[in-house]
Amino acid sequence: MRTPARFLPYLLGPCLALALTACAPAPIYKVAPGTIAAAPFQVAQSPEHFANGNVIWGGRVIGVQNFADHTEIQVLTYPLDSSQRPQVSNPASGRFIAVVPGYVESFNYPGGALITIAGQLTGSRAGKVDQADYVYPLVSVAQSHVWTQQEMTNGMSNVHFGVGVGVGVGIR
Repeated sequence: MRTPARFLPYLLGPCLALALTACAPAPIYKVAPGTIAAAPFQVAQSPEHFANGNVIWGGRVIGVQNFADHTEIQVLTYPLDSSQRPQVSNPASGRFIAVVPGYVESFNYPGGALITIAGQLTGSRAGKVDQADYVYPLVSVAQSHVWTQQEMTNGMSNVHFGVGVGVGVGIR
């Protein structure tokens, strides 16, 4: 039996969506049972409620500071997509400090770089953002990944639908 042509547009949409979704990369870190889904600003409001919980957070590196026995990476957090890439087109959802044992070369974590971190909450620290008081959740880093531009666009569709005239320039 032949499918009438009038049903073709209704079948094409779901098939196209499935094909585009199938191209998305898998998450880089396995989400363990009990991983906290709260954003850093929520953890900062009541850190004792989330003590020793595991998180997978990501965002933009604000700065790196080396100490005698550890390194701290301050991160402005964004929601993660299904591949655990920071979605910088969404509003930021707080800040946190990633604590890495030993020395980390700040050149490998440049300001503005996009990063995803898996680790354990180890408390919080009062600090400031400009003149405003701020509570930073502290994450003991188990794993971290700095995203390249190519990785950020991997699995992203270059097909866009809309009405009107537009000009797009892609930089690779």
